[in-house]
Amino acid sequence: MKIFAAIDVGSYEVAIKIFEISEKNGLKQIDHIRHRIELGTDTYHTGKISTARMDELCNILSEFNNIMKAYKVDDYKAYGTSAIRETENTMIVIEQIKLRTGIHVEVLSNSEQRFMHYKAVASRGDMFTKMMEDSCAIVDIGGGSIQISLFDKDALVTTQNIRLGILRIKDMLSSLQVKSINYIQILGELIDNQLESFKSLYLNNRKINNIIVVDDYVSRAMKRINNDNDTISYKDFIKLINNFKEKSVEEMASVLSLDEESTMLLPQSIMLLLRITDMMKAQVLWAPGVSLSDGMAYEYAEVNRMLKVKHDFDSDIIAGAEVMCRRYGGNTERNKLVEEVALSIFDDTKRIHHCGSRERLLLRIACMLSDCGKYISLEAGAECGYDIIMATEMIGLSHAEREIIANVVRYNKVKFVYYKYRMAPTELDCDTFLTVAKLTAIFRVADGICRSYRTKLKGIRTMIKDSELLITIDSEEDFSLEKGFFGRKSDLFEEVFSLKPVIRNKRIINAM
Repeated sequence: MKIFAAIDVGSYEVAIKIFEISEKNGLKQIDHIRHRIELGTDTYHTGKISTARMDELCNILSEFNNIMKAYKVDDYKAYGTSAIRETENTMIVIEQIKLRTGIHVEVLSNSEQRFMHYKAVASRGDMFTKMMEDSCAIVDIGGGSIQISLFDKDALVTTQNIRLGILRIKDMLSSLQVKSINYIQILGELIDNQLESFKSLYLNNRKINNIIVVDDYVSRAMKRINNDNDTISYKDFIKLINNFKEKSVEEMASVLSLDEESTMLLPQSIMLLLRITDMMKAQVLWAPGVSLSDGMAYEYAEVNRMLKVKHDFDSDIIAGAEVMCRRYGGNTERNKLVEEVALSIFDDTKRIHHCGSRERLLLRIACMLSDCGKYISLEAGAECGYDIIMATEMIGLSHAEREIIANVVRYNKVKFVYYKYRMAPTELDCDTFLTVAKLTAIFRVADGICRSYRTKLKGIRTMIKDSELLITIDSEEDFSLEKGFFGRKSDLFEEVFSLKPVIRNKRIINAM
């Protein structure tokens, strides 16, 4: 058994959850402490967290450190989200927290944060499976933004981030000095304006029957009013909303056991969810009440093999890449062929590149998205591909992983750029650069073998012999074109791995 602490440094509150984790009993929450602090208000207004709020934050985290000692915690994770991610001085904030509290806070990218929420929801088992069997949307409401992920029979259709977080909306309307009498109407208009683009681009008359809600306030409101039931029909949801319309802030705070400041964020949460539910024509809402901390504990148990994972999360990432490929007119047949060859080379050369399953997944996605940039420009397809990948939310991948994929796609066609040191934010750190170099080298060789769009492979086998990587292709096609271009595509592989790739056709060898 392990005692694990999950610390969430959010936009409007900081929370710690203490878990018992064991192979026999799985995850068991034994304590949950929250402290209200609007870090996001500073970040979204000024771009920096003020000194006063930094002092308050460090005091809270110091108390959390004492709580972890009292519980004799074996391990912990502390993650910061948009309030820290969007500050101008993120690295200074993280260093100050570490020096003053002893707690190391890691900053999650938006896609990492939402994927962790997704894992927390998926850990709820049968109900998650039931909701996913039909058309479903996961609506993740945060302080800085919302994430809407559409699924069709458990396959990811799209995931989009919209800057409509409840704290951001509250601060926006406060700055406009909206009068209370017009507040709900203007709030609705603001939300509808932002959602209209999502509706026209991604719904396309698609009807979503089920909505899974991930948030802090509506989930609690639903359970309190709905006899502790976390599933509610659309009709009952409307009744819940009408119920709250008749209550004052003080009454709502009492009913929900919230402080009045937190209750002030409830109208934004409710209105957001109402507008999204109406837009999708959903009939059932499920609010499992999970948080980032639950996802952190689930991931920790998963990594340490203390939990049997039923859901294949990698397949969700791949499904998202497949959607991107189709959206940008990718040649799926050829990309599949390049993927087959690249993964074969990757698997057969593990002892020289020392990459793991995660790097293999990144290589696979790079193969799937290798020609997405041609949607914008045939001439500058590689550079456009880089821009598309970096600008697209890929749930489950960190910013650094997305950067690796984008660079592999770019350097397949353009001259490889070497970095000695990380001297600017646009440059790659050493580990990321080396991963890009290795995966690009493998990808270039695979792309060279599949140069012709009509190439049909019956099999491929690689073998390291002396200082050569012998690649034997089983095909009845004429490989003259591939062999002619292969030298240009294999130079980087030889440089990175000190092995010269040599291509041979099995049919020709047999004929001889």
